Order: sequence, then structure tokens, then C-alpha cells
Amino acid sequence: MTPPETQSLALPPAVPRSIARPAAVPSVAARSDAHSGTVRDVNWSPATWLLLVVLCGALFLDALDLSMVGVALPSIGSSLRLAPGSLQWIVSGYILGYGGLMLLGGRASDLLGRRRVFLAAVAVFGAASVISALLSNDLALVALRFVKGASAAFTVPAGLSIITTTFAEGPARNRALSIYSVCGASGFSLGLVVGGLLTEVGWRVTFLVPGPVAIALVLAGLRVIPRGAAERIRPHHFELRSFDIPGALTSTAALLILVYAVVDAPNRGWGSPVTIGLLALSVALTAAFVAIELRHSRPLVRLGILRSRTLVHANLAAAAMFGGYSAFQFVVTLYVQNSLGWSPLGMALGFLPAGLLVALSSTWMEAVLGRVDTAWLIFFGLLALMAGYALFLRTEPSMAYADFLLPTMLLLGVGFALCFPAVNAQATKGIADHEQGLASGLLNTSVQIGGAIMLAVVSAILSGSGSPSVHHELLPGMTTAIAVSVGVSLFALVLTVVFLAQGRRRAGADA
Repeated sequence: MTPPETQSLALPPAVPRSIARPAAVPSVAARSDAHSGTVRDVNWSPATWLLLVVLCGALFLDALDLSMVGVALPSIGSSLRLAPGSLQWIVSGYILGYGGLMLLGGRASDLLGRRRVFLAAVAVFGAASVISALLSNDLALVALRFVKGASAAFTVPAGLSIITTTFAEGPARNRALSIYSVCGASGFSLGLVVGGLLTEVGWRVTFLVPGPVAIALVLAGLRVIPRGAAERIRPHHFELRSFDIPGALTSTAALLILVYAVVDAPNRGWGSPVTIGLLALSVALTAAFVAIELRHSRPLVRLGILRSRTLVHANLAAAAMFGGYSAFQFVVTLYVQNSLGWSPLGMALGFLPAGLLVALSSTWMEAVLGRVDTAWLIFFGLLALMAGYALFLRTEPSMAYADFLLPTMLLLGVGFALCFPAVNAQATKGIADHEQGLASGLLNTSVQIGGAIMLAVVSAILSGSGSPSVHHELLPGMTTAIAVSVGVSLFALVLTVVFLAQGRRRAGADA
């Protein structure tokens, strides 16, 4: 059985319009804007699909890797004789790198070039995967996991910003975002199953497999990813003063310390001097970051972007959506494996219906995004998520899978099918091309921080129960922990209602 502290789960949108396509990709669509190069038509060329395969493949790989390693943790601990406290950091290290550096990754893609940042980050991810498969030292493994998380923090906003500036706002972008979102959610869900199968061969295989795939994506990306204005600037000609170094250092440090504090709080205690000190330091660094951004001529984050109601709402909804799900999956994974005695593969198959629903949604979400306001999609998605968590509260150990878990997974699948593409589309809607990386970085930072905080909260609830898990009984503190996911979803649902009401009042005033 796997102790609570060894599990950690997390889930799991710019080229300027004046820049033409590279010679290798003269046209991305059957009909595209001759001046901007952005896709204006849904009749895409093969090059369009290959570009999406590369971008979606990287996101799929990030999510796949995280979930595969989560399934392999017990085998890793047994093979390397790691204590639970050390084992947990193999996953937590990834979260620290991912959540702490996401904002920096988004801005770097805008300033240094999306293509350049994307390809370099995917290459580092692949190299770190191969090297980590050969290691047996726990500290070295955690360090490589941090490197892989940091790589994903640069890959995701760069890839998303390439999509939102390559595909024009409207049907083309909605279709691309729908496919991209489905690949991310599917990667995490399928990673559970793939991880269970690969762990049967050996846990090192789960570390190794992403490496060759990442290298293949880099080779394909060199041919199909368009060059932007920033790619014309050679790295050694890049002016350092144009990059907000103080802002990058303070924001990254604040996020890293915050994530570290909430991940480590269940071990030290929320009231411990170390936890309080770390949280206070994070607040102080955040205040310093705001002061720097207000004075810097070229800030890492233009704080005025937060005046966008749609962006702020998308970030809050995404944090609650992924935070609630991460907490739920964490608790249920412990319950079905430790209390019900399911195997890792059995647990993964139990969660699979939700992932399949998200994957199947790609056939109709493009049309839905073009016809329904994203805020309403978020509303109904959050409603389905909340209903799924609430339905699980009636669980009893004697219930069959079809009675206690399947109904919840079907509702969660519907919730994510609606929410996942909607928050991505809403967060980047109306944002200027040169700030698409920033917007996507903010969104993905919210996702990771929301997941980290919620995981820490439910871990503290389970650890604070003071009782070990008993075979074929509910986990101590499990009901309270699931209720937290219900509460967070309800909070986001209320925010969405307020957002919709404000939008209706503004529309009435304009009329």
C-alpha cells in the first residue's frame, strides 16, 4: 500500500502578423491571411496538422510523464529503498519547477522567441528524461524532476502562444485550442494507464520513454514551427536590459517558495515557524515584485493586463478547477489502493472514463466554442465537477465501481470537456499578440499553484486525522477532504455567476 505522503498529483496559448512563414512551411492553411500568416480558414493544410501534432505532442508528453511517474512511485521506493518523505519529492520536484517558473516561461517566450524557447525546452525535457532513467540517487532524481518541471514551464506557454498567434481568433483558433486542450487532458488520463503497464516492465522505463519522443518532437518542430520577430535576434545580440531580471528573480522566487511551503506544510505543520516564515517571505517577495513591475520600463508582467475581467476570471476558474480535481484524485487514489486494495493499473482504468469523454469531446467542442460564451461553458463545467464530487460523498466500501466511482467520473469528464478549452480560450481572448505568452503563463501558473495548494490542504486533512487507513473502510478524514473539492468548485461557480451578471449589466448599459 502507498502512504499518503508518497502521492502527489497535478494535471493536468505568438508570431507578429507582419512575419511570413519560413520557406519550409510556405502556407499553413489552404487559405490564410497573406500579410499576417495566421490561419483564417478551417480547411487546413497538412502543415497545419503537423504543427498541431508537435505542439499538442509536447503538452501530451508533459501530462503523460507526470501521471506515469505517480503510478510508479511505490516501485521506485521499493527499488531504491526510499523513505516516504524522500519519495514524495520525486513528484513534488516537478510541481516546484512547473508552478514556480511558469510565469517566467511565458514572458521568456514573448521576449526571446516562442519557437526558440519551445524547442530548447522540449530538448532539455528529453535529455533529462534519458539521464534520470539511469540514476539511483534520490537527490539526483529530484533535481532532474525539477529540471523537467522547469522545462514544461517554458514549453506550455510557448506552445499555447504559438497557437493563439498562428490561428486567427474565431473558428480556426477555437478548433486548435479544442484539440490542444483535449491532448493535455488525455495525456494525463492515459498516462495513468501507460504508467501502470510500463511499471510492470520496470519503473526506469517510465522515466526513459518520454526522452526519444521529445527528441522526435524537436526534429519535427524545427521544420514546421514558424519563426517570429524575436527569432531574428541572435541570442548573443539580445540586450539584457530589455529583460526584467529583478522582476523575474522576485516573482520566480516568490512562486517557488510558496509552492514549496504548501507542499511541505503537511510534514512540518501549517503553524510551524518554518512554514509561517516561508509564507511571509513569499508575500514579501510578491510585494517587491509588484513594486519592481510598476517602475520597470519593460516589466516581466504588465500589471495592466490584470484589468482584463475575462483573464482574471479564467485564471480563478482554472485554479479552482484543477485544484479541486487534483485534491479529489489524490484522495480517491489512496482510498481505492490502500483501503480497497486495487492495483495501480486497476485504479488507472477506473479513472479512464473521464479521460475518454474529454478526448471524444474534440469532435464537438470546436462548434460549441464558436456558438456559446466561454463563461457559460465554464459555469456548466464547474457545475458538473461540483456534482461529481458531491455524488462521491455517499460512497461506502461495499459499493461496486458502477455505483460509487463511475457516475462521478462521467460527470468529471463532462466538466473537463466544457471547462478545459473554455478557460484557455477565455484567458487569451482579446489579448495582444505580444502578450499572449504572458497571458498563457499566468493561466498555467494559476493551474499549478491551485493544484499545489489544494493537494497540501487535503494532505493536511488526511494526516491530521491521526488514524491509519484500514482495509475495506473509508480513509480517515476522507469525507472532509472530498468536501473541500466541493467547496472550491462552489466558490468558483459563484464567481462565474457574478462574472456573467456583470457582463449582462455591461451589455445592457452599452445598449
